[in-house]
Amino acid sequence: MKKLNCAIYTRKSTEEGLEKEFNSLDAQREACEAYIASQKHAGWFPVRDMYDDGGLSGGTMERPALQRLLADIKAGKAQIVVVYKVDRLTRSLADFAKIVDIMDAHDASFVSVTQQFNTTTSMGRLTLNMLLSFAQFEREIAGERIRDKIAASKAKGMWMGGNVPLGYDVKDRKLIVNEAEAEMIRMIFGRYAEIGSVRLLKCALDERGIVSKRRAKAGVVRAGGNRLSSGALYNLLRNPIYHGKIGHQGKVYPGQHEAIIDPDLWQRVQGMLAGSLYAQKIGAAAEEPSLLAGLIVDGDGRRLRPMHAVKKGRRYRYYVSPPFKSAERKASDGWRIPAADIEEIVLDRLRTFFASEQGVEEALVCLDLDDVHLRSARLTATGLAEAWSDLSSIEIRELVQAFVEKVVVSEQGVVASIKRAAVASRLLDNCRPPLEGEAGTIELRVEAKLRRAGQGIRLVICGGVENPNKQMIALLRDAHATRESLLTGRDATIDAMAQRLGVKRDHLTAHIRLTYLAPHIVFALATRRPPVGLTPARLLSVCKDLPHDWQGQCAVLGLETR
Repeated sequence: MKKLNCAIYTRKSTEEGLEKEFNSLDAQREACEAYIASQKHAGWFPVRDMYDDGGLSGGTMERPALQRLLADIKAGKAQIVVVYKVDRLTRSLADFAKIVDIMDAHDASFVSVTQQFNTTTSMGRLTLNMLLSFAQFEREIAGERIRDKIAASKAKGMWMGGNVPLGYDVKDRKLIVNEAEAEMIRMIFGRYAEIGSVRLLKCALDERGIVSKRRAKAGVVRAGGNRLSSGALYNLLRNPIYHGKIGHQGKVYPGQHEAIIDPDLWQRVQGMLAGSLYAQKIGAAAEEPSLLAGLIVDGDGRRLRPMHAVKKGRRYRYYVSPPFKSAERKASDGWRIPAADIEEIVLDRLRTFFASEQGVEEALVCLDLDDVHLRSARLTATGLAEAWSDLSSIEIRELVQAFVEKVVVSEQGVVASIKRAAVASRLLDNCRPPLEGEAGTIELRVEAKLRRAGQGIRLVICGGVENPNKQMIALLRDAHATRESLLTGRDATIDAMAQRLGVKRDHLTAHIRLTYLAPHIVFALATRRPPVGLTPARLLSVCKDLPHDWQGQCAVLGLETR
């Protein structure tokens, strides 16, 4: 007779009653042992190992004893799995299919003591699947009932468990104010109201040694007692519990517990937090914020992300393509666009749009405005365009966030999609809500060639004068100032000037050589963008080899000859 090793698996969803001398797991095991004993004539023998999962749900396979059982089946240590009921093994059809696949692959079978069927036959599998369907249905219904009960209880302001917040203790399932911790909470709120910065608040709390609430069980600290992170402080300052409320799925209800923070301080802190979060969203706190972050995409619709690099203390910002997933595409095929270039193009095109009466009329044509309202809208748009240069960086960012839906950069140029409803609302001073027919965008196009320069991309606007390079203008200005200082006798020699300025002699010599550039070259460098690759640093490095002939200078620098 072939010996069949029988593994008994037991499970209970909750920990309630497990501390008793004889509990549910013991009862399941006794029933399974009795069944195995009745099949001794068939060669059934129980294995010594116990596979007990107490306090674990049947809706997941992440159970220690179950995983150990499956490992023993694969190792050939068990040929039959015996359970009291099928839902003790699992309550999920998908999980059961995985378990049966493992058993079939290793010639193991499954037996339920109270439900007679054989998984080796098609009828047995059908019966088991039907039972598991009802088990899964029962689990989902129970979950819905629990969620509904929690929602209804929180709507009545009841505390429904979880980690007890700092400042409170729990007694008879109710939140009771812990006065010592409550004073700490009041200090945290008051301190934030004074400094208005979570980062500075965290530093102040760390200096004072304030930590999170210690959670103890049976007199032993299980968790907590850690320094409060910035994220934890944000959650603490926004937790309606301290205002005497209970929050649930975005809604707030009056709580049955006592508030720690008075209404005035609570409202002041929430207002400061809202302002801080909005400033972070639009990047107002950054030294050089990325104006088009989250709005700019390439021709394939892939979002370009902002990044920056620091060289010699100077911060250079870019918008770059995400990494390619396909091995056929090279990293050099992606975009790396200087942020200042594309932002300047979008802002200038936006200002030009508001300055154009024709563009404004086309944007508002769907409103069927009378002459008075149309004239008022045109005047508002003109005033906005004229005051554009006087707007603060915060106001510019707010306008961009309000008007721009998307900016597409491709080899054909730049297209900024403007929200028609936002334009109408701004120009009509919110006196008339947009209609459904006003939905959609206005496309503002800029014909621009994108030329690759090393790993980066340069935007060259077509059909117009290109924006000058401010660093190049500063270099030419410094060069002529150096020459003027020598000619006027302020410094007798270049060596004296170098000593006075604390720079090398070669540096000043290179500056002086730049003053002998052809006049039309100086004009081109000062009024237009230089050729691709001609940076101020490269101009300084090649100036010592520049010929005296003006046409030769143009050839070396890559400029058009005259």
